[in-house]
Amino acid sequence: MSRSRKKHLIVGVTTAESEKYNKRVANRNMRRKVKSMLKNGNCDKIPLIREISNVWLFAKDGKSFWNDVRASRK
Repeated sequence: MSRSRKKHLIVGVTTAESEKYNKRVANRNMRRKVKSMLKNGNCDKIPLIREISNVWLFAKDGKSFWNDVRASRK
């Protein structure tokens, strides 16, 4: 498959390679909050991950399409 290439180039907005650390911290906070809610008996409404962490504060700051690279490959 020598002619295969990525058709949709999606890159991070900043130079960060990964958001792995940010996702770990967000999930830790989520588990901690849910565990305390269950312990106190407030399990009426379990929060979503988006309610606890803000993805715009992560290292990559979102993703975007990059069409210029595809044009330069031709």
